[in-house]
Amino acid sequence: MIITKLYLPRRTVLRGLGASLALPLLDSMVPALTALSKTAATPRLRAGFIYVGQGAALAHWTPKTEGKGFEFTPGIAPLANLRDNLLVVTGLDHRPAETLPGEPGAGHGRCGGAWLTGVHAKPTEGGDFRAGVSVDQIAAQELGTDTQLPSLELCIESNELSGSCDAGYSCVYTNTLCWRAPTSPLPMENNPRALFERLFGDSGSTQPAHRLAQARRQRSILDSVNDKVGRLEKRLGPDDRQKVDRYLEAIRDVERRLQKAEEQVGRELPEIERPAGIPESYEDHVRLMFDLQVLAYQTDMTRVITFMLSKELSAMTYPQIGVPEPYHPVSHHRDDPELLTKQSKVNAYHAKQFAYYLEKLKTTPDGDGSLLDHVLILYGSGMGNSNLHDPHNLPILLAGGRAGGVRWGRHVRYPEKTPLTNLYLTMLHRVGVPVERVGDSTGQLNHLSDM
Repeated sequence: MIITKLYLPRRTVLRGLGASLALPLLDSMVPALTALSKTAATPRLRAGFIYVGQGAALAHWTPKTEGKGFEFTPGIAPLANLRDNLLVVTGLDHRPAETLPGEPGAGHGRCGGAWLTGVHAKPTEGGDFRAGVSVDQIAAQELGTDTQLPSLELCIESNELSGSCDAGYSCVYTNTLCWRAPTSPLPMENNPRALFERLFGDSGSTQPAHRLAQARRQRSILDSVNDKVGRLEKRLGPDDRQKVDRYLEAIRDVERRLQKAEEQVGRELPEIERPAGIPESYEDHVRLMFDLQVLAYQTDMTRVITFMLSKELSAMTYPQIGVPEPYHPVSHHRDDPELLTKQSKVNAYHAKQFAYYLEKLKTTPDGDGSLLDHVLILYGSGMGNSNLHDPHNLPILLAGGRAGGVRWGRHVRYPEKTPLTNLYLTMLHRVGVPVERVGDSTGQLNHLSDM
């Protein structure tokens, strides 16, 4: 780390026409911060939650051996190169998603409503829905006090909150995971253009046509602050200039991909409505959203992100991997080997996208390490055996780096009836959010940093 006479405030922002460009943590920011606080130079920990609906083909997903040296199964094989940043967690239970006597038999609404809250969702198709405060919002109350955005709530598929999706359950329960209060669900954003503008600029309208016209008028956020960037870089040391250049290249790449997606939208037939900024390809869409999340963490715009990679009742098809049928019917596999193989392919495809995200975090500098060093991310589903809507023995991964005190590279199996919310409680304590209880939690988990 180079100590220079230049002092840049941690919240340095370069402002342009309708845009603001926050900077990542630079060496030039550290000396002055260190003088004020011994811990200020170390980035705060972040918390992430990534959801994949409809469980997993557990026999293709669960490692056969525990501890270190486990073999990666087909469902999580794309993550093999990230072994040292992963903890495979099995055996956790999600009893708040069980069916109570007299309730509708459908399970997707219950699983979605309970996953981050640890609270049994009220069966209703109307506006009197109720769940609980979600763990991401508990984290945001503490970690979001010093950031521009307390949290981000993101998804890939349709995010409508009205109507009925699962029998006896409002669409709220399947289309969002995040609850600010028991009766206050938060909408999730699936449009990368809207997310980009939320992070770096405001188009002044939520209408897709207005966004597209505004984006064409303003070629690039970087163009609007180019002079200021040039003046700033002349004052920086070589290491800081390299960090800024890499950061700007990442923004430029995101802008290029957004522009390409919008050009594709322009070629669609008028009868087809598609919001500007959403790529045609599922993989392109997911990776663009992941890249924006990296930028949000890198600039400390937020320290809490929830991302629904695949929702409950998902009708998404995956012909690119040999699964042309809608995913929800595939997940009701009836123990058919062919359907189980297809579900495993989808599990592996989702894991591949997660691996891309972790690699981006791992190669993005942050303070004295990488972004991955300073984040704890939970990845998983609210179902185990999706054919039975079974909320037990959930497929769960925990990912991160050297911060947080977790011993990575292992498969840890917990006893039956161990609440998933115990993992939430443990995560919160590891990222500096000391709470006594989350949903149906009974205490923190052992064996995350020992064994």
